[in-house]
Amino acid sequence: MTAALGPRTDARRHHDPSVRGFASDNYAGAHPEILAAIALANGGHQVSYGEDQYTEHLQRIMHSHFGPTAEAFPVFNGTGANVTALQALTDRWGAVICAESAHINVDEGGAPERMGGLKLLTVPTPDGKLTPELIDRQAWGWEDEHRAMPQVVSITQNTELGTVYTVEEIRAIVDHSHAKGMKVHLDGARIANAAASLDVPMRAFTNAVGVDVLSYGGTKNGMLFGEAVVVLNADAVSHMKHLRKLSMQLASKMRFVSVQLEALLAKDLWLRNARHANAMARRLADGVQSVDGVEILYPVQANAVFARLPHEVSRRLQQRFRFYFWDEAAGDVRWMCSFDTTEDDVDAFLQALKEEMSR
Repeated sequence: MTAALGPRTDARRHHDPSVRGFASDNYAGAHPEILAAIALANGGHQVSYGEDQYTEHLQRIMHSHFGPTAEAFPVFNGTGANVTALQALTDRWGAVICAESAHINVDEGGAPERMGGLKLLTVPTPDGKLTPELIDRQAWGWEDEHRAMPQVVSITQNTELGTVYTVEEIRAIVDHSHAKGMKVHLDGARIANAAASLDVPMRAFTNAVGVDVLSYGGTKNGMLFGEAVVVLNADAVSHMKHLRKLSMQLASKMRFVSVQLEALLAKDLWLRNARHANAMARRLADGVQSVDGVEILYPVQANAVFARLPHEVSRRLQQRFRFYFWDEAAGDVRWMCSFDTTEDDVDAFLQALKEEMSR
């Protein structure tokens, strides 16, 4: 006789849940509303590989944010979303223009090149943001068989340096790229933080200005795991379903990704989480302004603060709070705030920073 399934678990907690740092918004756990949604989707059987009712309902939610032609393809992670999206936008001989600081260039372990077979054409930027003029440094040579063909411009909103494109800036990039026959991909790992910063709907700087494909980020905004490739212009892509499988991003139990995206996007959880994270970064930046010897490097427009301070101070401070060096040789660090960062967390960090700077 088979025993009934029950709630018993032998798992143990291996960490102190009161400890929070400023290393990454990926360090945060899942929002309670997300966990409740996963539990809601559990139980019984649902068709696998995206034919479930949760993934079907997710499409209607995406329409409300990105227009009636948007189609969402849930995936496991951000690198998978980016590589899958860029493959769908390019030919085998195609290249992608991006900022030198872009995540696809710096932090994806060569996945676009090795897994996607893509050539990245990078451009240095002062603030992580491309412009039509910067794009033109690499937008040439379409008929030159000795050069990978520029076919896509990829931008990140908000950028890896915590800066935010305005609606007008993205419109200018899209118009310029399309005029040259190139498509536009937007890496939206922190798209919610950008929308909260600009105080506009996400559609305002995506489908409304002509972006072709979006990598929608949920993990950094409270999800347990999962992102989505959102196709905004079906004519711009080819064989998305096949590429998702080929890229090892097709979840068998997709309902558990889709229901998280539903919980995030059906109402305002995405915006509440992003506004809070942004507000905590602003509180941190305001407090840092009063600390002599610490320089804020970029405008604080989302949930990141980049700063420069003495290397030995950072090393001591890292013993008290987790965070990363951005450029260790220069003494540059990155402090990230999350949906669960509290005012007490920020204030405790600022006090520790002042103490270490005074030593």
